[in-house]
Amino acid sequence: MRIGHGYDAHRFTEGDSLVLGGFRIPYDKAFLAHSDGDVLVHALIDALFGAAGEPDIGAHFPPSDERYRGIDSMILLQDTVRILRDLGLEIEYADMTIIAQKPKMAPYLQPMRERIAEVLEIPVTRVNVKATTEEKMGFTGREEGIAAHAVCLLREAE
Repeated sequence: MRIGHGYDAHRFTEGDSLVLGGFRIPYDKAFLAHSDGDVLVHALIDALFGAAGEPDIGAHFPPSDERYRGIDSMILLQDTVRILRDLGLEIEYADMTIIAQKPKMAPYLQPMRERIAEVLEIPVTRVNVKATTEEKMGFTGREEGIAAHAVCLLREAE
């Protein structure tokens, strides 16, 4: 087994929605980012690459590459799954936490979990997505942005 950890954060800018876990969530702000800014999926990708002993998301999908401007992060996650398969690795489990004061995440957590499991091509019982606030402390507590942590387990393909 191999374990990986990932973290990502993006600040807010003007907008009318943000993307998390592959879903567009109505909100009075958006992420300032090169791609769609999906911090949850970015943290997961970094965890997956970490467990594989690979360079991070920025090395695989560099923000300097215009092909990735505004890209749907779920496409990057699909590409990551393909890279892992090519390395002879299978995803065993993924656990993620969104850190956000607002918007409220509860209605979106199960759909995110299901969508991520679909892209990872593993049962939904092997994916977890949760959310917490930082009790108005730090940049997420001041509603300046959102962060996410992810951990995962990989195993050698049989």
